[in-house]
Amino acid sequence: MSKRNIRLDIAFDGANYSGWQRQTNSVTVQGIIENKLSIITNEKIVIHGTGRTDAGVHALAMVANFTTSVTMTAHSFQHALNSMLPGDVRIIEATEAAPDFHARYSSIGKTYRYDFFTGSLQMPAERLYRTHIAHPFDINPVNTCLDYLVGTHDFSSFEATGSRDLSQTNGRGAVRTIFRAECIADAHQQESFSFFFSGDGFLRRMVRNLAGTLFMVGAQRMDFIKFKSVLAAQDRQQAGPTAPAHGLFLVHVHY
Repeated sequence: MSKRNIRLDIAFDGANYSGWQRQTNSVTVQGIIENKLSIITNEKIVIHGTGRTDAGVHALAMVANFTTSVTMTAHSFQHALNSMLPGDVRIIEATEAAPDFHARYSSIGKTYRYDFFTGSLQMPAERLYRTHIAHPFDINPVNTCLDYLVGTHDFSSFEATGSRDLSQTNGRGAVRTIFRAECIADAHQQESFSFFFSGDGFLRRMVRNLAGTLFMVGAQRMDFIKFKSVLAAQDRQQAGPTAPAHGLFLVHVHY
């Protein structure tokens, strides 16, 4: 009997986890879901996620898939998992997937959001979900830099060590295509902003490294000409610091 392929759409608060990927001595999102699925199915379950997220990063729409011989409906998997998982991990939807569907290899792109606050006093309830940048922030030069990022570039300057092992390189090295790059002010909360990045793939910590560099632009510590030269340098040492993980959300996976 051939196994069924089940797709899971997952939301999680990453504050209490050491990232997505299963680790031997740490609690991870993949690890706890696999554990609960193994209990439900009485099978050894391995789930395949669309990518890895660092400790503290959140997801509104992580996608994963697994195969099983169990005949329970996909909706029953959703219900059973949500009854067993902690409240900071939720299965938004569980569906039957085609046999050749793979959460990672079938993906054609992702959208990330990075939230931050530039006021002098941040409310405590936001501290794990919106990065506090305690300096003035000029959105205009930042958007000029973001406009320049749209298109195909070599993003070596914003690539963390080990990135090539984590991505579908297909011989393209650090070259990625960005479809959307914007900074939007929160209409309901003064001094709050979000970066949005959509692209056909992202290198390890690429969004966080872009955010850290753009914070320098917003603080007028780097201008557009320098930002262009950083991107062209293909040298991580030329870019700004890595922004904290807790402001980052995986928003959507494109198929």
